[in-house]
Amino acid sequence: MTTEKRYEEQLQAAIDGIRPFNKAYARRARQHSDGLTKPPGSLGRLEDLAAQLAGITGELWPELSRKAVIVMAADHGVCEEGVSAFPSSVTPLMVHNFLAGGAAVNVLARQAGAEVVCVDVGVAAELEHPMLLSRKVMMGTHNMAKGAAMNREQALQAILTGIEVVSSQAEQGVRLFATGEMGIGNTTASAAIASVLAELSPEQAVGRGTGISDEALAHKVKVVQRAIAVNDPDRNDPVDVVAKVGGLEIAGLAGVYIGAAMRGCPVVVDGFISSAAALVALKLAEGVRPYLIASHLSHEQGHRLLLEKLGLQPMVQLGMRLGEGTGAVLAFHYVEAALRLMQEMATFEDIGLENS
Repeated sequence: MTTEKRYEEQLQAAIDGIRPFNKAYARRARQHSDGLTKPPGSLGRLEDLAAQLAGITGELWPELSRKAVIVMAADHGVCEEGVSAFPSSVTPLMVHNFLAGGAAVNVLARQAGAEVVCVDVGVAAELEHPMLLSRKVMMGTHNMAKGAAMNREQALQAILTGIEVVSSQAEQGVRLFATGEMGIGNTTASAAIASVLAELSPEQAVGRGTGISDEALAHKVKVVQRAIAVNDPDRNDPVDVVAKVGGLEIAGLAGVYIGAAMRGCPVVVDGFISSAAALVALKLAEGVRPYLIASHLSHEQGHRLLLEKLGLQPMVQLGMRLGEGTGAVLAFHYVEAALRLMQEMATFEDIGLENS
């Protein structure tokens, strides 16, 4: 058996192992919510979230205090085309920043009581650190504007890496996950994925990323158009798409979503790049959908359309476009709020009133 075939079988086994959403527990959570001392539905999305968490975990009020943001890091050969305001050398520098605790996601994770788990799945530099999960598939992708970003075996390996990282964290007691990423050039790869899998035009999918000019934006659109034309990815085969016009960290995050669904754990989706990875995961396994919690609406222009394709509604809009998992980590507070309200609010029965 070839390595590629073995990876295909491992991925299929993971997909087959996704736990079904527990509709009975979701209904029980709704019934409890309707009995609280408030008008029915008046807590809006927080009530929806509480019911979703019950359905995901099969517990009425799950204990989700152990939480982690999985930050996948990788480089992109398409940076040769001048699609980013920053050079690829920033990627390893930022990885060291995550590991030192100095990035925005570290600050917000500390506030939320969450761990930052940084994974090198394809940084184009040799990195060593005791806190780094080194899972390097290759030293960055190839330039997708000239040919495939990676081969199918490498894409599968990156997806399986995400599954393995989540499984390992779950075995250590983590029950709530968020997705984050680092990789100069990854909005270009995400736009290409969105163009193919969500059937958006490159003009709709491509945004300014790290803050490029109008001229550079037009160039970035052309690069995405060229990458799709050169590689002709099969929109009916998400692994083919991520291999040809994607990124290693995007593939890794797709694995994070599948791994979380396997483990019966909710996973909070960050911005545009994480949403592109979620689309890959959904195209691979529809059973992932009820496990996804959309955190925020990114300032990146294609994000709204991508969320619509995913059928997800973000909780907030803060004009953020940093990535790293920053928006997703902020949403941990909403998860905690939903659970505390359901557990700590009095019911109409508690105060001697009938819920009419």
